[in-house]
Amino acid sequence: MSIRELGHIVLYVRDLQRSRQFYGDVLGWNELPRGEMPFPAAAFSSGRTHHELLLIEVGPGAAPIPQGRRVGMYHFGLKVGETDDDLREVRDTLQAHGVTIVGASDHTVTHSLYVLDPDGNEIELYIDVQPAVWKEHPEAVFAPIKALTL
Repeated sequence: MSIRELGHIVLYVRDLQRSRQFYGDVLGWNELPRGEMPFPAAAFSSGRTHHELLLIEVGPGAAPIPQGRRVGMYHFGLKVGETDDDLREVRDTLQAHGVTIVGASDHTVTHSLYVLDPDGNEIELYIDVQPAVWKEHPEAVFAPIKALTL
C-alpha cells in the first residue's frame, strides 16, 4: 500500500450555517451543491477532487475542542497561493472579515498564517517558498521556525 495524497478532511461543527460562511465566504472555498443528506452537512472543493472538506453539524451542545496539549489534530494546512503578495492578500481578507490571525511563521519551506475556524480548529494558510525549497532539500521541513514579516 502507498498513500497517494490526502483526500479530504471531515469536521464536526456546532452551527453549519456559521461554518459554511467561514469556509465559503471568508476562505473562498467552493461549496458543492447540496443533495439529499440524512443529516445537516456541507461539502467544499477547490476542484482538485470531488471534495476536500466535509462539515457535519452536531449542534450547539457538542463538547468543545480541549485547549492545550492533547492528542488529536493540531491543525490542517491550506495552500492559498504562490507568493508573499498572495499571502498578504489573504491576510487583508481575513482582517476585513474580522478573523483573528493567531500566528505567522516562516518555516523556510512555507510562509504561513494561522487562524481558528468558528469551532476552534486551527488552520494554516500558506504559500510554498519559491523556488520550492522542499523539493531540493526535503530536510528543510524541519528547519527552525522564524517569525514571519509580511
